[in-house]
Amino acid sequence: MIRSELIQTIAEENPHLFQRDVERIVNTVFDEIIGAMSRGDRVELRGFGAFSVKKRDARQGRNPRTGETVNVDEKHVPFFKAGKLLRDRLNGKAEQD
Repeated sequence: MIRSELIQTIAEENPHLFQRDVERIVNTVFDEIIGAMSRGDRVELRGFGAFSVKKRDARQGRNPRTGETVNVDEKHVPFFKAGKLLRDRLNGKAEQD
């Protein structure tokens, strides 16, 4: 699913909302997640999962085409850990209330 499909689905399920308002809501949620992660914060959505940032240290890499050794700079990468409810649904387990 892409962003426009998500917006369309939410708009169809909520006919009392204008599509432009749904689009603004979805974009705001994504912007807030990105903003929090760029500050180094962890974002947790209960039942869905948690987004965090992991640091990868600088290292010596290898160019696969030439075999030449290259320096790879330190970088920060996004990381997602699925929540229990999401894992259970993906594995076909029924919800337990």
